[in-house]
Amino acid sequence: MVLSLINLCARSVVSDHGSSPCWLACVPRELYRALLEAAFVHCRPLAIGELVQRWPERCLRVGGRRKAGHTPPNRLCVQALLLAVVRGLGDKRCALQVLDLCGLQCEDGGLVDSMGGWSLTVALCSMVLQARVAARGQVKRVQERKPLQETEGQRARKENGVQKSIQDRGGQPPVERQAEVRGVRRIMEMTRDRVKESQEAEQQQEAEFVVQVQADLFINARSWERVHTALATKGPLQLHCQHLRVEELPAASIVALLSLLPPRSLQGLDIHYSSLGVSGLALLLPTLARFPYLSSLRLHYCNLDVRRDTPGQEKALRDMAAGLGALVKLRQISLTALRLSGHLRLLLSSLSQPLEVLELPYLSLIPADLSYLSCSIHATSLRRLDLSENRLEEATLPSLCRLLSQASGSLTHLSLCGCGLSDSLLGALFPPLRCCRTLYSLGLALNPLSRTGVLAVVRVAASISSLRLLLHPNALEEYKPGLPPLPSSAQLLDWPLEEELDWREAFQAELEMVLVESERSNLLLTSDLLNYNSLLEEEA
Repeated sequence: MVLSLINLCARSVVSDHGSSPCWLACVPRELYRALLEAAFVHCRPLAIGELVQRWPERCLRVGGRRKAGHTPPNRLCVQALLLAVVRGLGDKRCALQVLDLCGLQCEDGGLVDSMGGWSLTVALCSMVLQARVAARGQVKRVQERKPLQETEGQRARKENGVQKSIQDRGGQPPVERQAEVRGVRRIMEMTRDRVKESQEAEQQQEAEFVVQVQADLFINARSWERVHTALATKGPLQLHCQHLRVEELPAASIVALLSLLPPRSLQGLDIHYSSLGVSGLALLLPTLARFPYLSSLRLHYCNLDVRRDTPGQEKALRDMAAGLGALVKLRQISLTALRLSGHLRLLLSSLSQPLEVLELPYLSLIPADLSYLSCSIHATSLRRLDLSENRLEEATLPSLCRLLSQASGSLTHLSLCGCGLSDSLLGALFPPLRCCRTLYSLGLALNPLSRTGVLAVVRVAASISSLRLLLHPNALEEYKPGLPPLPSSAQLLDWPLEEELDWREAFQAELEMVLVESERSNLLLTSDLLNYNSLLEEEA
């Protein structure tokens, strides 16, 4: 990458922190962005703090979608940014009103110096609470700087002293008692007025320094109380959540968090490993109707299994369907391991608008579910479809072929990993796959294909001009002896491969030759399940 002259100069400027008093006094506001980016890239937290504390623009965005090869910001840099935001609340040079940190978190555990979603959420909540304390302290200091004036209460106390001296000289006691009562009453009134003035000054201070902080929040049982406190606290920093991810929380706790979020900010909700069940989801989904821009709902491993009939289950399912139907902006649904066999029509038919992303791995789908999908309003609008780990048999193939034909004009990502597709079953899908003229990535890993079947898959993939990434399975001949004739995806995942690399390298060269003959140098072939998602992000 060739750096521009501005970037090179910004890198040189932020590298010397000792000279910052000189250049901060004269640098134009148009260069603040370049200086801040250079400070993040080259890990200069002190420069970040000074730039953010006097940020000259209304909006500051740090994060967003990172380009391939770019590392996330260093933890020290993020902490310096948050501290500077609090300091900037009392700096007249700071014009910041909106701080956008969406996408700033890093979920790659191998990057030890970066800040993950949970750590960033806790740091943001600490910043909100710290700003509240700082605002109160500033109001108190302003009140202490007010000139001391004699109040009516003080004058009343003086009058009481005069009355006492009169009494000592032989005055009338009733007059003294009346003056004393008036003095005490006036002191109470003045105390109440001072408390009221303090509250009004505090509210005015909060209204004067309000900064909206937009971020993606990651909450679990350990951080729930802190996040709840930060969201319920009114102060100069208002926390807005664009995408909310929760783990291991009951439905009541999730509902309590949702009630504190600004309605117009939430766009995505991601729930993992929470034992919600049918009743929990029936309680949760209606509360989402207050978020008019919620477009993504992801439920992973939420302990929902409707294959066994339980009392009240049908009513709870109808309540779930009604809750989904109220989400008029919903475009993405991801349901992992919810065991909704035979109930897909009930849930998805309640949606008034077609979905663009539908991910249904480990859902134990039956032919009736696929038959509904192939004829639903969602079929022609799907951009991403994930049916991984659903056993696809001969009875389901007609519906799946019809679904692919319906989605051929819009589908960009398709995953059929671990679906038990043999050579003959997958061969029946080749005609509709060739018609998918917008398909960008295709996942077929962990399917029991022979060497001939894998070669056939690569040839079909090469004929799809839009395809850029193919995740193909290892051929059955590559595994050590002992596999059953049609192994499951779990067996293929755990079974060791042959250690002889010459045969595998020769087969890989044969696959690459298919691409050369088809003049498809822009198509990437891989059988690496671990790095497939990162490859997909880089290609996108």
